[in-house]
Amino acid sequence: MAFNAVEMADWQISEAAEENMPTPDEWRDKLGLQKDEMLPMGRLAKLDFLKIIDRLKDEPDGKYIEVTAISPTPLGEGKSTTSCGLMEGLGKRGVNVGGALRQPSGGPTMNVKGTAAGGGNSLLIPMTEFSLGLTGDINDIMNAHNLAMVAMTARMQHERNYNDEQLKRLTGMRRLDIDPTRVELGWIIDYCAQSLRNIIIGIGGRYDGFTMQSKFGIAVGSECMAILAVIRDLADLKKRLNEITVAFDKSGKPVTTGDLEVGNAMTAFMRNTINPTLMCTAEYNPCMVHAGPFANIAVGQSSIIADRVGLKLFDYHVTESGFAADIGFEKFWNVKCRFSGLKPHVSVLTSTIRALKMHGGGPKVVAGIPLDDSYTKENLELVEKGCANMVHHINTIRKAGINPVVCINRFYTDTDAECAVVRKAAEAAGARCAESKHWELGGDGALEFADAVVDACNEENEFKFLYPLEMKLRDRVEMIAKEVYGADGVSWSAEAESKAKMLEADSKYDDFATMMVKTHLSLTHDPVLKGVPKGWTLPIQDILIYSGAKFLCPCAGTISLMPGTSSNPAFRRIDVDVENGKVTGLF
Repeated sequence: MAFNAVEMADWQISEAAEENMPTPDEWRDKLGLQKDEMLPMGRLAKLDFLKIIDRLKDEPDGKYIEVTAISPTPLGEGKSTTSCGLMEGLGKRGVNVGGALRQPSGGPTMNVKGTAAGGGNSLLIPMTEFSLGLTGDINDIMNAHNLAMVAMTARMQHERNYNDEQLKRLTGMRRLDIDPTRVELGWIIDYCAQSLRNIIIGIGGRYDGFTMQSKFGIAVGSECMAILAVIRDLADLKKRLNEITVAFDKSGKPVTTGDLEVGNAMTAFMRNTINPTLMCTAEYNPCMVHAGPFANIAVGQSSIIADRVGLKLFDYHVTESGFAADIGFEKFWNVKCRFSGLKPHVSVLTSTIRALKMHGGGPKVVAGIPLDDSYTKENLELVEKGCANMVHHINTIRKAGINPVVCINRFYTDTDAECAVVRKAAEAAGARCAESKHWELGGDGALEFADAVVDACNEENEFKFLYPLEMKLRDRVEMIAKEVYGADGVSWSAEAESKAKMLEADSKYDDFATMMVKTHLSLTHDPVLKGVPKGWTLPIQDILIYSGAKFLCPCAGTISLMPGTSSNPAFRRIDVDVENGKVTGLF
């Protein structure tokens, strides 16, 4: 039975649904798992994926469904909500369905965007655990990442304080001669902390560290999180954590975590992160949580591990990609699928009337400030103009050989006439289209949507990558900019072009994935430009090197790897009932 999503907060719906949530033992029976394949952790459990994969290795895979979206407003357009709603709708049809979503960051949770748990009757439970650390993966990633920084800064201090003979005698270490102006890594924290974007460390005496400029990024943007998203097993994790480039030495040679002899200890911190956490929707459809968000500055995909498990356990497996199709789907398509060898059956393009109105020229949408009336009252002209953004994303997905399903993530203020405009535009672009009221009605509101996805899954596609691995980095960026973003071309800063030439000349980077870093709020590098801008050039300012994940990350525009906290953040409304310990105010 659906709860009153209009009158109840998400945390209240979650609390009510949790009364009948299956226990880990009940989940084990429901999923047909062996006792040693589940690792109970309070009300939750992790899945021992290696044991599950090994036992089911000869079983056929289920249908593979990816969920992405049009270019969003700053409020987000409900990919997690749509993913949960699709699972609930398929569940109502009697289908064996499950999914994989990403773990939310404490930054948005305590800021303005919320927990990314879904919403209304289409959310993950238990919401409090999901929102406040879950089973500790992000904390383990922070410890592993920051340990690498501790190792590097301590090494720089000791190398400054001792000559070569003393260094060898006292520490057994060789001199790495790290260039303090070419440090790739920074520190991480899982909050939106703009005051930590640029810092000075090591102020004090010779025993207080090495004085230099440093920085913080948000934890889920860490290379350690990127590695978790793409690994295949513990051995792969250990290998990659030893290959992270932390800096360059004064001769220009990379200095890695392996050189610092810290990668194995980092693996010890992250050993438990490799197993997905099992949760469920408010209608008790199983869903794994693994890896993290922020596809604008990171990979932003639920993990390959979770998808491999889900495809063995479920007949239909739903996985989520971060932000819009120009970012999340592009990385799913050309990076994640290339790494995993998995082929999707269909991609769902989440669309909202609200976002389409914004792209059609509607008033500015600002998180934390009430929406203008034009977003809650019928305005067919704004919707029709905004559909160009949706059609652009449809065409991007079709370039991968997939015919998408457009899901109109319908809110209770949207009108039939507005939805009809969207359906007409989507179908004219060659896509299937379905309305879904999963937020308001749960699975009962998602039946048309579920049926459209099943039909699409039964249709053969011709999945293909946008570019071959043999293509050079700058050519790949040019192709992504033109074919996915709609740019006329690419401009490179002197620093970025010099770095690109260095990387292209070194064969060890030939098979690295191209992981774009760009704003999610526009098809362009400029978050202000909405709709489908024409006549623009994509500026690349820098290239980040993620040598453990095997990513090269061209940075477009002035995007920051550390978001900022707003003037009216969510933490002001979060509280704990001291009588029973229940958390209130999450959304």
